[in-house]
Amino acid sequence: MLLPKIAALLALIIPALVFAQPSETRVRPGERSPLVFKETTPMASPEQLKLRLRASETPGALNVAAESYEVIVPRSYKKEVPHGLFIWVSPNDKCALPADWEEVLSSRRLIFVGALRSGNNREVSSRMQLAITANDQMRQAYNIDPARVYVSGHSGGSRVASMLAVAYADMFTGAVCFMGVNFFFPTQGKDGTFYEARYIPHPELATLAQNESRIVLVTGDKDFNQDNTKAIYEQGFLENGFKHVKLFDIPGQGHGAPAREWLEKALAFLDGGDKGKK
Repeated sequence: MLLPKIAALLALIIPALVFAQPSETRVRPGERSPLVFKETTPMASPEQLKLRLRASETPGALNVAAESYEVIVPRSYKKEVPHGLFIWVSPNDKCALPADWEEVLSSRRLIFVGALRSGNNREVSSRMQLAITANDQMRQAYNIDPARVYVSGHSGGSRVASMLAVAYADMFTGAVCFMGVNFFFPTQGKDGTFYEARYIPHPELATLAQNESRIVLVTGDKDFNQDNTKAIYEQGFLENGFKHVKLFDIPGQGHGAPAREWLEKALAFLDGGDKGKK
């Protein structure tokens, strides 16, 4: 639920906009299917991003009709059974996942959606708008459990996901950040490396994220982002009172995608299987 001040701020913006409608799709359950949305959502407007990220400049608008996504709806999906939503932010212009990851998502009743052309070469604001639009549109098109709306990504895509988990804590209930994470206070690595703050979320949304959001950080001892990830986990999330954050530091793991068991562990934490543990 939105906090009072945020709700008041949104009320000034949203009435002037046209709400998005679900796109017409030909999605085949159990198969990776192409997807195009007709319209974006008011929550992805330039004004919303500027408000939520307290940006000095207004980002550009997203022409979602020129964008495309891929979606995987579990073969077992039925309208009367709520499913979770797993929104992927890729570091490249594809949204590929390891095949056995797709099996994990299906077994946990999670619908996958990821934007194409959302790699590290795109503006961060556009990548965020693509993920926010998918969040809103998929909730309109499918029976989505609002308590299981997760954003995830790898490397640079993971950094975007970590920002969405805080700045849009009212839309995303959890995040899995694989080998990359940003934070809104500076941190310092073991060797003295300084990691600057990468964004400034609206304080009420940051408070919401501290109390409610479930966030998993995944790294490994051969991941070049390990030091950065651990510094943000300890000096960022823990020292700033985030109540539901977990770190997986995988022995022998490099910067690539880890084995499916780590995705399973991360999702179990987001779903509350490790409630209260850090």
